[in-house]
Amino acid sequence: MDAVLKKVWGFDKSRYHVRTELMAGLTTFLTIAYVLAVHPDVLSVTGMDKGALFTTTILASALATLCMSLVAKLPFAVTPGMGMNAFFAYTVCQQMGCSWQFALTAVFLEGLLFIVLTLTGLRQKLVLVVPQAVRDAITPGIGLFVAFVGLKNAGFVAGSESTLLTLGDFSQPGVRLFLIGMLLMSLLLVLKVQGAMLLAILATTLIGIPMGVTHWNGLVDVPPSIAPIFCRFEWGEVFSLKMLFVLVMFLFVDLFSTVGSLYGVVRTFRQVGGEANDLKKAFMADAIGTTAGAVLGTSGVCTLVESTTGIKEGARTGLASFAVVVCLLLSLFFAPFFLSIPSSATAPALVIVGLLMASSMKELNFDDYKDAIPSFLCLVMMPFAYSITDGIALGVLSFVLLNLLSGHRDRIAPATYLLFAFFLLKYLLPFLW
Repeated sequence: MDAVLKKVWGFDKSRYHVRTELMAGLTTFLTIAYVLAVHPDVLSVTGMDKGALFTTTILASALATLCMSLVAKLPFAVTPGMGMNAFFAYTVCQQMGCSWQFALTAVFLEGLLFIVLTLTGLRQKLVLVVPQAVRDAITPGIGLFVAFVGLKNAGFVAGSESTLLTLGDFSQPGVRLFLIGMLLMSLLLVLKVQGAMLLAILATTLIGIPMGVTHWNGLVDVPPSIAPIFCRFEWGEVFSLKMLFVLVMFLFVDLFSTVGSLYGVVRTFRQVGGEANDLKKAFMADAIGTTAGAVLGTSGVCTLVESTTGIKEGARTGLASFAVVVCLLLSLFFAPFFLSIPSSATAPALVIVGLLMASSMKELNFDDYKDAIPSFLCLVMMPFAYSITDGIALGVLSFVLLNLLSGHRDRIAPATYLLFAFFLLKYLLPFLW
C-alpha cells in the first residue's frame, strides 16, 4: 500500500497522513457538493434534460478532479464553474438565442483550444490582452450577475412595468422558502459550519415539502442516462461569425474563471506549506475537463476556490482530491434526491457564490477615471444588461477609447486593439447589414 501511495501521489508517510488526506478530501466534497444541485438547475433553463445534467455534472467533475489528482497531484476539486454556466445558459442561449447544442459545440472547441494554449504556455499570457482595469472587474461583475440570477430564479425580484424591477410576491411559497434558505445558509456560514451551503440546500429542500414547493422523487436509484445531451454538437454554424464571437467570449470567461480561481487556491495552498510548482498540469486538468465535459454535455469546468476548505483541514496531496472523486461517484446514486431540490433552495447558493466572486471588487482602482470608468461599466453592465458578454465588451471599448483620446496610448497593449476591433465589429454589424 505504501508503495502505491508513493508511486501514484508521491506520498511521503513521514510528512503526510492518509487519514488526514481522506478527511480533508471529504471536507472539500461537502463544501463543493452544492454544485450537484445548482449546476443542473442553471443549465436546465436552456431545455437540457435535468436528470442527464446531474449525471454529466458528476462525471465531468470526477474526470477533471481525477486528472488533478493523478497528473497534477494536487488536492484541488474541479467542477463546472458558476460563472461559466451562467454565461452558457443566460447569455449565449437565452439572450443571444443560440441552441444549447450550439453552445456545447463552442465549449468543445474552446476546450480544444485551451489544451493547445496550455501546452504552448500561452494560456496565462492571453490574459494580458484584456486591460488590467477590465480584468479586475470581470470576476466581481460575474458575481453580481450570478447573484441576480439567483434572486430572479427564486422570484425574490420580479419584472415591473413602472420600475423594470421590483421585489417579488412574498405570498408565494417559493419566495418564502428562498428567504428561509437564505437565512439558514447565511447563519451556517457565519457559524463556520463545514458544508454550510450543502446543508442549507438540503434542509431548505425538506422544509419545502410541507410548503408544497419540493416535489419528492425519492432518495436512491440508478443514475439518469446522459443520452439526451451526450455528444449533441451542432456543426452547421461552426464557421459562422456567431460561432467565432461565442467561442472568443467562452475563451475569455473560462480563462478568467480558471486562472483567477486556480491562482487563488494555489496562494492558500502555498501559505500552509503546500508544494505547487508545475501549474501547467493543473491548467491541463481544467482544459481536459472542459473538453470532455462538452462531450458529456455540460459547460466548462474550473478549480473551485472552495477547495481551500480541505486545504485548511490538512489536504496536501492528490490523495485528498481522489477522495473527492470517490464521493462524487457515490453521489450518482442519489439522483432522485438531488433532482427533487427546487430552485428556491438552490437560489441562496447562487447569491452566496455571487458574494464570494464580488468580494474581489476591492481590487478595483477607483482613484483614476481612466481605470474606474471601464471597470465600473464592465461591472454594472453584466447584471443591468443581463449579459456577461456586453459587460466585458463595453469595458474593453471604453478603456481603449478613453486612454487613446486622452493621450495615454502607452497604456494599451498592441493585442488589445485587436480585441477592441472585435467588440466594435460586434456592435456595428447590425447597422452594416
